[in-house]
Amino acid sequence: MIVDGVAGVYFAVWAPNAEFVSIVGEFNGWDTRSHAMRIRWKDSGIWEGFIPGIGGGTLYKYFIRSKFGGYTVEKGDPFALRWETPPKTASIVWDIAYEWGDRSWLDERPSHNALSSPISVYEVHLGSWRRVPEEGNRFLTYREFAAYLAGYVRDMGFTHVEFMPVMEHPFYGSWGYQITGFFAPTSRYGSPQDFMYLVDQLHQQGIGVILDWVPSNFPADEHGLIYFDGTHLYEHADPRKAIQPDWNSYIFNYGRNEVRNFLISNAIFWCDKYHADGLRIDAVASMLYLDYSRKEGQWIPNQFGGRENLEAVSFLKHLNESVYKEFPSVQIIAEESTAWPMVTRPTYVGGLGFGMKWNMGWMHDTLEYISKDPVFRKYHHGMLTLSLLYAFTENFMLPLSHDEVTHGKGSLLNKMPGDFWQKCAGLRQLLGYMWMHPGKKLLFMGSEFGPLEEWDHDQSLDWHLAEYPEHREIQRWMRDLNHLYKSEPALYEVDFSNDGFEWVDLKDYEGSIISFLRKGGPDTAVKFLVVCNFTPVPRYNYRVGVPSDCFWKEALNSDALEYGGSGHGNFGGVRAEAVPCHGRSHSLSLTLPPLGIVVFSSAKMMDICPRG
Repeated sequence: MIVDGVAGVYFAVWAPNAEFVSIVGEFNGWDTRSHAMRIRWKDSGIWEGFIPGIGGGTLYKYFIRSKFGGYTVEKGDPFALRWETPPKTASIVWDIAYEWGDRSWLDERPSHNALSSPISVYEVHLGSWRRVPEEGNRFLTYREFAAYLAGYVRDMGFTHVEFMPVMEHPFYGSWGYQITGFFAPTSRYGSPQDFMYLVDQLHQQGIGVILDWVPSNFPADEHGLIYFDGTHLYEHADPRKAIQPDWNSYIFNYGRNEVRNFLISNAIFWCDKYHADGLRIDAVASMLYLDYSRKEGQWIPNQFGGRENLEAVSFLKHLNESVYKEFPSVQIIAEESTAWPMVTRPTYVGGLGFGMKWNMGWMHDTLEYISKDPVFRKYHHGMLTLSLLYAFTENFMLPLSHDEVTHGKGSLLNKMPGDFWQKCAGLRQLLGYMWMHPGKKLLFMGSEFGPLEEWDHDQSLDWHLAEYPEHREIQRWMRDLNHLYKSEPALYEVDFSNDGFEWVDLKDYEGSIISFLRKGGPDTAVKFLVVCNFTPVPRYNYRVGVPSDCFWKEALNSDALEYGGSGHGNFGGVRAEAVPCHGRSHSLSLTLPPLGIVVFSSAKMMDICPRG
């Protein structure tokens, strides 16, 4: 900035309980006395200062001496736009000006992000999606990611990418969930403009970008927010409210206006300056409950004696109202693992105001069911059908995220019982069932081709596996699933109402078979019949009731030879017969492949097919 014709940098920091604050950096040899700051006005708590002759790239910190106990510390700037690459901890003066090329995407974003649009999310951890082993296993840069990722995601048919937290974090092993630099993309992979370039390129390829965002906690690193001015400024003083026991981190004080504004301005910042199309809010349940992961006597009830964190509830409502007011076409998605009511309902009717919520119940039940030996699955059939009892109570996204393929849980492929062929068949079936089930989709990177080992954040994905037929065929299946999903409104436009779904048969537990219909269009006509056989035994002449007398084309079959299957199928489709079944006047006699899912489309383009 320019002050009285002199170029330099203006600094400001909130430290209301400091008696002295100065700016230290390369420019003054880190001398704590040479560039003292002054209070902006009495009781504001804001210290400010202007340093002439410095500019972009300057390293700096704030030296703070507290009013209490002579405590002194050097802190990074909570609002810094760039930080040194860890383990270094200084903030960096930076101009984030960038010439964007995604105007067309932003203009069209309402149609890409609507709840009635196809949303198929590819979750990515930047440090391990792909590396350069020939150069010491180094990370790709943001610009190198742009060259590889945008084309791959578009080819695979995903509509959005979700980045695990890119905000600056000192400990790489936290995967980004322990943030110190809330306003800066991590310098591990390049500059802020480099990250903007990555987002820009994804947008120009027609791919939305969702950022994982963490307002639930922050780490205890000294240069971060903890005990910022010698007092508990961002966190509570009482450890029963301040400490998150699962992660040994600190919980924001959501009742303090300055903290609420810090977080809400941060959310808006990523949507504004980095063109984020959505924010996935991490660990919402840990924010909502005062007793989250705490034993009796380790938490403080709210003013009414309950376990609900009323300040966090108020904050989340204000957050959603504020972001949607500024950016009505983005999506804010809650990772909320409990039965808290109306998470995705508007705040004016008592909801929290999120756009979508991860369906953790579906994820847990489905993975538990699918990991069981098929011989015993009939005793657990309800795990498959339970999700449809509550599927339309919220705007759900179905997640198979990073959390399901780490910490000893193994890869999705190795959750499947049986020999290697059965594991591959089981994974194809799981992905097919997920993509046909009501709800938007999220899949963690690598699961689209079936890694053998669980995810390791210190290594690249095992891309060489995609050169082998079995893995390449899973990848092809995932690609075809996405492209069918995006091309057929019946599979996405009525995801959050039972108008888009209808059971045909959910009671065949002896056969471990389910069948259902997906519907869409202005009259929610039946467009797809989905049948899943969760045993390794093919079923012949299996009769399924259908609502109309027409030809049902076999649109996808996970057991097709091109996907590595055994080739059991229905010769392209089946004509309905006037044989009553499942309460319907017509039915199909089908061959159901082993560990397979078969998707039939009503042949609406054929003259022989009346509207069903």
